Amino acid sequence: MINNALATGIQGIQDGMYGMENAARKIARTGVDGPQGSAATGNSLAEPIIDLKLYERSVEASSQVVKVADETLGTLLDIMA
Repeated sequence: MINNALATGIQGIQDGMYGMENAARKIARTGVDGPQGSAATGNSLAEPIIDLKLYERSVEASSQVVKVADETLGTLLDIMA
């Protein structure tokens, strides 16, 4: 059961990092691809900045899952020793 929680936490971190990378890439390209905030070209900075923050929170939450799984495993090992 702890292995499942640990695997889920790690997968969440990886997914979040991938999402953050994509959002950061969109932010960087906004200034290159066209005028900033242009609704006609869809190059608004608001959406990728919000996505970046959401993925950051996702990584933080997933890291907490990994931390709790690690602490639980440590406690179980201490009890069994």
